[in-house]
Amino acid sequence: MARRVGYNLALRHVRAAQEFAGDVDDGYNLADVLNSALNKGVIENYQVRPIVNILLVEKFHYAFDSQNLRSGVESIDALSKSVRAWTNLQVVLVYTDSNGGVQLLNPEVLEPWGDVLPLAKDECIVCYVGSLVDVRPPELVSAVKSVYKLLYGGKTRMKPSFQTETKRKKFVVPEKEQAAAPELAYPDSVTEEAIEPVSAKAPVAHKTKRPAVAKVAVNVTNELFHNGNVEAWKKIIESYRLKYPGLDVLIWYDGERINDINALFKWGKVKHGTPILFSVAGDSPRDLSKLRKYLFEGASPRFEAFLHGAHGTVLRLF
Repeated sequence: MARRVGYNLALRHVRAAQEFAGDVDDGYNLADVLNSALNKGVIENYQVRPIVNILLVEKFHYAFDSQNLRSGVESIDALSKSVRAWTNLQVVLVYTDSNGGVQLLNPEVLEPWGDVLPLAKDECIVCYVGSLVDVRPPELVSAVKSVYKLLYGGKTRMKPSFQTETKRKKFVVPEKEQAAAPELAYPDSVTEEAIEPVSAKAPVAHKTKRPAVAKVAVNVTNELFHNGNVEAWKKIIESYRLKYPGLDVLIWYDGERINDINALFKWGKVKHGTPILFSVAGDSPRDLSKLRKYLFEGASPRFEAFLHGAHGTVLRLF
């Protein structure tokens, strides 16, 4: 917030969240609204989770629950059919795919599901259920549980509070796309004039599904990938994410996605000569050769080179 770029970024984010709140208040599903904004370049992927939380949880008090999928999901036909009848409720699902991409899904709109099905076992999914009419919180919690039952192929009974004669509003993307949020002024103090646009940028094409580069192998040359190597890798990845906030480094070992790098040390299985794979998710990955070089050094006896600096500081490697 002390620099122009950060200040403008924060103001654009706040303004966007306020506009989306109006859409939700009008009865539109937030997944449809945000997917449209992503495709028009109005927001970026890293803004999705903060916007979902501040609106659905903090402002509109949706009930929610997260799970690591107990089984793979091939079809959502039963879920979609049931949710279409819940005219009192709005259901939003946020799925994290195997590339670390965040997918916003509305069970009533099938097109976005084509890019993510089948849902993989053990991946994270969060279900949010809310209502703009008088549906009590316990009923919303019950609806969340019903969504998961239907997602796994089970059956559930619809409660009377889930349905009215009201017809659901469908979010329609305007034929003429608006320009992305404009750059904002950087004033001496925050006033109403501070958020008046001073210039405009053309919209940027943006896909909601984040592609990832092919997995790249890094061989462990230390006698064991121990705690020091783990800390070195964490420092390197933290530095990369700081330099490129729109990109993410994903770690893979023995065919599985590793969400906690510490697990590679705790398992005690990663020995000399064993490959650990990484990929980069996001649009236009950069500095891949440099990232591979640093990770190779971090997996070698020379890992200590990355452990310098005060606690809490981030290395400037990229």
